[in-house]
Amino acid sequence: MTLPTLTEIRDTIRSRTTGAREWMGYTLERIDALEPKLHALVSYDGDRAMEQARLADERIAAGQPVGPLAGVPLLIKDNLCTSFGRTTCASRILANFEAPYDAHVVERLHRAGAIIVGKTNLDEFAMGSSTENSAHGPTRNPWNLDHVPGGSSGGSAATVAAGVVAGSLGSDTGGSIRQPASFCGVVGLKPTYGRVSRYGLVAYGSSLDQIGPFARDVRDVALLLANIAGHDPRDSTCVKRPVPDYLAALDTPLAGMHIGVADEYFGEGLDPEVRAAIEAAIDVYRAAGARIVPVHLPHMKYAIACYYLIATAEASSNLARYDGVHYGHRTAKPRDYIDMYCASRQEGFGDEVKRRIMLGTYALSSGYYDAYYLKALKVRTLIRNDFEKAFKEADVIVGPASPVPAIRIGERINDPLAMYLMDIYTVSANLAGVPGVSVPCGFSSAGLPVGLQLMGPHFAEDRLLRIAHEYQLRTDWHTRVPPIALEMSGQ
Repeated sequence: MTLPTLTEIRDTIRSRTTGAREWMGYTLERIDALEPKLHALVSYDGDRAMEQARLADERIAAGQPVGPLAGVPLLIKDNLCTSFGRTTCASRILANFEAPYDAHVVERLHRAGAIIVGKTNLDEFAMGSSTENSAHGPTRNPWNLDHVPGGSSGGSAATVAAGVVAGSLGSDTGGSIRQPASFCGVVGLKPTYGRVSRYGLVAYGSSLDQIGPFARDVRDVALLLANIAGHDPRDSTCVKRPVPDYLAALDTPLAGMHIGVADEYFGEGLDPEVRAAIEAAIDVYRAAGARIVPVHLPHMKYAIACYYLIATAEASSNLARYDGVHYGHRTAKPRDYIDMYCASRQEGFGDEVKRRIMLGTYALSSGYYDAYYLKALKVRTLIRNDFEKAFKEADVIVGPASPVPAIRIGERINDPLAMYLMDIYTVSANLAGVPGVSVPCGFSSAGLPVGLQLMGPHFAEDRLLRIAHEYQLRTDWHTRVPPIALEMSGQ
């Protein structure tokens, strides 16, 4: 069995072979059947989605111009603001928040004709690596329901892996697209910082956050990126730079490419089965005519410490607005305004968010700012310089997206440090601002997916996607279907 790709769905709708309403019915059926097991959605509106599908069919039948994603069902992470429904960030503090506007990427998807069916589960305020830190409860991995789907965009990855939708959006602050893509056996892309507008993305770490797509193959990811990338004057960090034709770039031959391999990605803590899958993937590139070259990232050993100082400091600042006055939950009977502020945050935030706020506040406090936060910023510059030097030798750098396959639910929830170390191979791309993508490259002996991470220079998504696409042309890992999807189809 194979699941339909986003491109196939789009093409059948445009050709009127299968209408948008039929595809929407298919999507809603899969939500009804799979959501009780996966728990990957925070909210969805089937009536609204079906009405939009009807309108898409009518426009196509009338020969009216439609967008490149007309009638295609998609899901988005619940930290992206929408003028319809609620935006909760999987937090009690925003349980009833209704945004007054759409995020830039939501506007772009609407303009392209896509239908946003609902919003996916995440670690609260995108703070986590397992989608267990959610006020709505944990999401489960479609390949094994006892395991996590990764995080923080676990809901977006799980719904694509299970075939609920063919594409979704997530956000990546330190690996929150690439790591769940690896755990769920799908493709997930973190674009260059500034390639996609963050307007309407509820901020976690403002200098690190980036919105990106999930799909089951690279072509679909390229199609989604083409429809969300581009300048937005409302986001001062969004770069005014032309958007390449990502789809056309996929067919450029690989010959002459230099694939960089850094020893720093193959050190202590890397699961032997993950290592074997990554080394086998490198051999695929070697056989395709690419030249494998060694590169060195000497400051990567400081990446986790650097990331968790900068990210938590920015989180401490960004989450100060949730105070019982401006946004979200307010405690019922405060004694005074100090109690209102403290009790509202105490009741509204989960443990992991509180932990990161405290870490960040400490790092920014008087007497510690220079020793921790300022030093982390200096190390960040060194990490970025390492990548710039490495990309003079290699077109892309390859390595694992995660040191281990998906862990069991509850396995590390009480060990924050062990959980943070699962991001060891992904955070450096966010610190440097470079793009990264995870593609399926194998399975563990327990039947859990393994992801190959590729990173490229700033704004080289076209090159990155081309090289990832070449790997998928030569392998079939991305075509494998989780057991839960087979069960629904009766196979």
